[in-house]
Amino acid sequence: MLWLFLYFIKKFYPSLHKKINIIKLPEIAMSDEYFMNQALKEAQYALDKGEIPVGAVIVCNDRIIARGHNLTETLNDVTAHSEILAITSAANFLGGKYLTNCTIYVTLEPCVMCAGALAWSQITRIVFGAKDPKSGFSNLTQNILHPKTAVVSGILEDECKMILQEFFKEKR
Repeated sequence: MLWLFLYFIKKFYPSLHKKINIIKLPEIAMSDEYFMNQALKEAQYALDKGEIPVGAVIVCNDRIIARGHNLTETLNDVTAHSEILAITSAANFLGGKYLTNCTIYVTLEPCVMCAGALAWSQITRIVFGAKDPKSGFSNLTQNILHPKTAVVSGILEDECKMILQEFFKEKR
């Protein structure tokens, strides 16, 4: 809500905005929440299909160029994770295998397989919501990501955890 207030002040009272020297939230933080909400929508699509609810979107120049959600059960394919499907879609959209200047937003920390694929794609940023203490790539002692890849975690973490907890609660 703070970002809405700051937007309102900047748009309708530009002189006041400059006069009181408001410290702006970084634009990255605001857009990270927006795009993570889009990934959560993908996770909901997976949940609706009875899949583990993980969703991903890939963004380039503030535009969503690819979406994906888990389809491992539907496709009977253990590699059909949301990140892998989104990487493939983004590469097709861009016409090349490298996703430099792109960010992936994923509701759950990528597994080792997906982190490896993200490393090979040379993606610039990985933003995830909930940590995966069992299968997440950060459990490794060695960094497997591309050296220039930045990682941000905890964006809408509670919402990302909740959809997963709902799924596993119903399964038990």
